[in-house]
Amino acid sequence: MTSRTFFGRRRRMYALLVAMTLLPVTACTGGGTTPSASAAPATSSPAASPTPTATPTPTASYKPADASGRAQNVPIPVLPEAAKAETKEGLEAFARYWFQLLSYGYETGDVSRIVDITSPTCRACERAKAVMTGWNDEGRWLVGGKVDTPSVSTTFIVAPDGNYQVAVQGSQASISYYNADGTLHQAAPKPEDTGNLMLAVFRDGAWYVNNIQPIVG
Repeated sequence: MTSRTFFGRRRRMYALLVAMTLLPVTACTGGGTTPSASAAPATSSPAASPTPTATPTPTASYKPADASGRAQNVPIPVLPEAAKAETKEGLEAFARYWFQLLSYGYETGDVSRIVDITSPTCRACERAKAVMTGWNDEGRWLVGGKVDTPSVSTTFIVAPDGNYQVAVQGSQASISYYNADGTLHQAAPKPEDTGNLMLAVFRDGAWYVNNIQPIVG
């Protein structure tokens, strides 16, 4: 059975983060002293106990998927501050972030974040979602599939259809598909790097993907 990743043109796999400053206490005495009175001995307050330092909670380390099981503690991509602006730099930062979410989905099967910012009419996105969710369900898992974006660029000109266009060079690692019983279903070769055209709009203060399609020719 031949697998289909987001970037390849293969047939689709399916299911599928006191110190307290002790200030000296100054006693203020008023007026003069009575000649026959003895000065009362000065008393000092007991020293305050140092505040114990809290022990930081250890952060679970990331473990990529391998033949023994699925990925663990996968870092969730964070939307860059730049990607929140309707600017050329903002759109390019957003496009990189989107593909980071795609990579995250292959490792975890969690597509909730990418779904929130992607139109369900994007056919290529839906096919990729089917692989990510299908092969991270019922005990199955994927090894590999990491997505990188060596090149992202846009002219930042709105097309007649109302979309901004972003050219994205996508590169994806090979993927191995594992069944719930731990057996290898298939090891797919690394797909060829491809050019992709992202069509996006800026609405309600955020970027949204309407479609992603291959760049032909």
